[in-house]
Amino acid sequence: MPDTRKHRGPGPQDPEWFSPEARPHLVQATSDLSWLLSRRYAEPSSLELVGDRYRLVERQRVAVMRSACSDVSLDRRHANRLTTHRGPLRIDGFNLILTLESALGGGIVLGGRDGCYRDLASVHGTYRRVEETQPALELTRKWLTEWGIGPCTWLLDAPVSNSGRLAAMIRAMDWEAEVVPAPDRFLVEAGDPIVTADAGILDRCGPWINLARLLVEKVPEAAVVDLG
Repeated sequence: MPDTRKHRGPGPQDPEWFSPEARPHLVQATSDLSWLLSRRYAEPSSLELVGDRYRLVERQRVAVMRSACSDVSLDRRHANRLTTHRGPLRIDGFNLILTLESALGGGIVLGGRDGCYRDLASVHGTYRRVEETQPALELTRKWLTEWGIGPCTWLLDAPVSNSGRLAAMIRAMDWEAEVVPAPDRFLVEAGDPIVTADAGILDRCGPWINLARLLVEKVPEAAVVDLG
């Protein structure tokens, strides 16, 4: 079935699954999973254990997984995070744009243990522009200009369909955009600071900026669920 969504909004049952009543269990589950990961227990079995204990549905388990991290990862991410920067950036394109589209479209944005903001969306090999795509790019340009950050190079996954179309939109904003087979490989290389909330990259990269959070905080209507 073709994807006909016009917004990166909330799931049908998100108001229930991420309600104020549900959040204490989600916060505790994130803490428990982080404890297990800190002691080098495998993530899949740990998530299953924690999810079963708190009777979490699959979407809640994904949220807990994206929000948790080990103590070692937490320390590394905090040590490498830049709190101020005025200069070039390399941007994990889909990672940032999906979070901003979700924030602008009323979708759930997760606050993780490491302080990052992450969405619950995923591209599954196909990216589809939504009504919030252009506003997300404009929001980014407005604040990067305000903060004196740039120039920026956006890296997009070549295997994801429509990545070329998004690259064209990005270039129209006077940024560079590169469509590459594996952006992760470029983002972990030494060079200009990066923008991402991808856990796998954050555990291997050098200096990074928590740009998604900084921008989502400029969206008053953002539905942030802090599990950290």
